[in-house]
Amino acid sequence: MNASLLAQPLYPISGFVVGVLVGMTGVGGGSLMTPLLILLFNIHPVAAVGTDLLYAAATKTGGSLIHGLARTIDWKIVGRLAAGSIPATAICLIVLSRFDLGGGAAHALITTALGISLYLTALVLIFRRRILASYAARFGDLSPARTTSLTILVGAVLGVLVSISSVGAGAMGVTALILLYPKLPAARIVGTDIAHAVPLTLVGGMGYWMLGSVDWHLLGSLLIGSIPGIVVGSYLATRVPEPVLRVVLSATLIVVATRLLI
Repeated sequence: MNASLLAQPLYPISGFVVGVLVGMTGVGGGSLMTPLLILLFNIHPVAAVGTDLLYAAATKTGGSLIHGLARTIDWKIVGRLAAGSIPATAICLIVLSRFDLGGGAAHALITTALGISLYLTALVLIFRRRILASYAARFGDLSPARTTSLTILVGAVLGVLVSISSVGAGAMGVTALILLYPKLPAARIVGTDIAHAVPLTLVGGMGYWMLGSVDWHLLGSLLIGSIPGIVVGSYLATRVPEPVLRVVLSATLIVVATRLLI
């Protein structure tokens, strides 16, 4: 039997597992789904990133609706982030269009960027408290103008990382917002980060679609599993110790990143 036919039932199962982990940890699905598609299902890295970006746009739209109804989104901050991330994403997509996306150069670029992004995400998860404490001790409160400019810069960095690797909008985005807006309630930090991820991943995903690097059948199969998975994960989130989750997830990301880069 064709290997691709054998793998098809595993797509919604994978979507469910990733959905559970996202619901439990809040870490973006790109940190988990894209490496899974590349390493387990042998999907080309470019197609994996493009498909995962639209997968993230769909799943985070639901999260944004919930946060919007709860009024836990700061739309002014979303606008600042998008002012940096959308142009950066567009520039990255233009650069990628110059590559042979089916060739070795694109494969190497995506896997290297993905591996580095996973390492960064793992480090942020492990050392988040130390990063926050060190930042507060050294910089304290920033002026409104400085905060605005740095928010746009953070958006641009996230745009580059997400458009090349589909990773970065979760743990790194939330940490950056905590650093820049320490007085903002945690619920609004998370809601704002999720809301910003929607246009970012949607623009990136549509760009990959225009480049012919989205597998729509795969996308649908992943969403079938991920939607109930996120519900289950959200339920379990309050029942599993957060430090345990953070350590296990960080170790997993480090192992996966090492596997991608070696």
